[in-house]
Amino acid sequence: MAKKTTKRKTRIAQIPASICWFEVPADDLKRAQKFYKGMFGWTFNKLPAAVNDYWHIDTGGPDASPDGGIMPRMHPQQPITNYVSVPSVSKAAAKVEKLGGTVCKPKTPVPGMGYFAICLDTEGNTFALWEMNERAK
Repeated sequence: MAKKTTKRKTRIAQIPASICWFEVPADDLKRAQKFYKGMFGWTFNKLPAAVNDYWHIDTGGPDASPDGGIMPRMHPQQPITNYVSVPSVSKAAAKVEKLGGTVCKPKTPVPGMGYFAICLDTEGNTFALWEMNERAK
């Protein structure tokens, strides 16, 4: 029997200090979507207002499990990026720098959803901070 899939609203988990979203860069979006659908049963929905061909990944898990996004790779070494939920991107970004990390892209709004910042840890690993805020402009 074929698995029935339903289109869900984009979910961003809101558990503090937990991964709440992830992004997968791809050289060939159709090939990558076919791989992840076959591997994990994930479904993909194009975000209507998305820039650069951004697709929502519906992992099909419970509401507390993170969904993600898939988009064209921007540079050859671009890694998968995990977003970590924080109460305040500004405060968390300051803490990143205090602890020896680097803020590569400062607090940036995603209108109607929240704010993010892209960072590097002390070992050179990329991660992002996410603050949910529907008033973001």
